[in-house]
Amino acid sequence: HVKLAFSHCPNDTFVLHAWTHGLLPGAPATEVNSADIDVTNGAAERGAFDVVKVSYAALPWLLDKYALLPTGGALGRGCGPLVLTRGDVENLDGRTVAVPSERSTAYLLFRLWAAGQRPARIEVVPFTQIMPAVRDGRYDAGLVIHEARFTYPTYGLSALADLGEWWESDTGLPIPLGAILARRELDTGTLTSVVRASVEHAWADPSASAAYVAEHADEMSPAVQAQHIALYVNEFTRDLGEEGYAAADALLTRAHAHGLVPKA
Repeated sequence: HVKLAFSHCPNDTFVLHAWTHGLLPGAPATEVNSADIDVTNGAAERGAFDVVKVSYAALPWLLDKYALLPTGGALGRGCGPLVLTRGDVENLDGRTVAVPSERSTAYLLFRLWAAGQRPARIEVVPFTQIMPAVRDGRYDAGLVIHEARFTYPTYGLSALADLGEWWESDTGLPIPLGAILARRELDTGTLTSVVRASVEHAWADPSASAAYVAEHADEMSPAVQAQHIALYVNEFTRDLGEEGYAAADALLTRAHAHGLVPKA
């Protein structure tokens, strides 16, 4: 059995449905663990799983134990994290900010974007609680990811910054959000082929995974689930390619230059 861990997000459940449900002939059986990305980032550091979905921002702490697979991850354009506020907030000086994870790509982009601003306090808050907490006045701003970009107006919030637009205009590259890693002592070539086959199966028969995706999706209508998958499951998911590797390199090189991560 391969110990596999990934999030509840529709892009993960869509991509890995075929493998985890025994639909790929010859693929190793899986023992599935589902957890928030903040949990998988930490668990990977302890070496808890064989194959794990993590944030690209966590790679500098993980590449001694794990290899990056060139498939199954999430990179993209027009899908960046948002900094949301309630009412008139022009910058984050003196403000309180809720963020979903300290080892997330979203938070790394946020720190690069917010350089020079002086928030009073930054707190890690479970992702699903961030928008309600900003709406209710517990925080002045919130850093959100995933499907929140489709739903934040329903909370009466506005976007102070789209970190995806900022990154793309600055670098011309997609944002490297989530990566699939495998323990280095495993057959990473075979695992790459299995994950890629799972991606291609999902595209060939999208209805096969619909019930599984819906069962795990947090508070999402089928329409939002479909939007989410269309945005985060793209050609980079099938294969990182030169541009995908360049995006990861640009993010981690710049973050290291700012003293935010170890050298990767």
